[in-house]
Amino acid sequence: MSRIGKLPVNLPSGVTISVDDTNVVSVKGPLGTLSQKVDSDIRVEVENNEIILSRPNEEKRLKSLHGLYRALIDNMVVGVSKGYRKDLELVGVGYRAEANGQRLEMSLGYSHEIVMELPKEVRVETKTEKRSNPVITLSSIDKQLIGHIAAKIRSLRPPEPYKGKGIKFVGEQLRRKAGKSAGV
Repeated sequence: MSRIGKLPVNLPSGVTISVDDTNVVSVKGPLGTLSQKVDSDIRVEVENNEIILSRPNEEKRLKSLHGLYRALIDNMVVGVSKGYRKDLELVGVGYRAEANGQRLEMSLGYSHEIVMELPKEVRVETKTEKRSNPVITLSSIDKQLIGHIAAKIRSLRPPEPYKGKGIKFVGEQLRRKAGKSAGV
């Protein structure tokens, strides 16, 4: 049996879950509502404030889907109760970021500014203090969406290995290279 799939998902207080006939799981909490279509072979049951997923047999496809859907439902429960947050740091001279509603305007050393239109499910904040790097903070209830948006922003200027300039996650350890040695 799947080690992840057999673990029950605990429902915190204030979070409700419903499963309809077409196997769509909807999770509602204080921060919002999320829904996910589950494969028809995976059975979802709610018992004593716990969500239990089961599969009919040991087929390889079902074993992988069992753990996948359990993890997705757990991410939805955490999202609607606590939410998710990603912090990105802009390292480089003249790098800056500014948020105007759902628009994120960044100056990353290119000849032009980069403007990103973010989905309404993601909230963005920027913080720029003297003598520190600008920080972009993304928050959302959808873990998959916030990870995708953060990766897309990071891909605009990935950190380079010599000086570490670029966009990196706060707390990310970069692999640094030594650079050129002095000639003999």
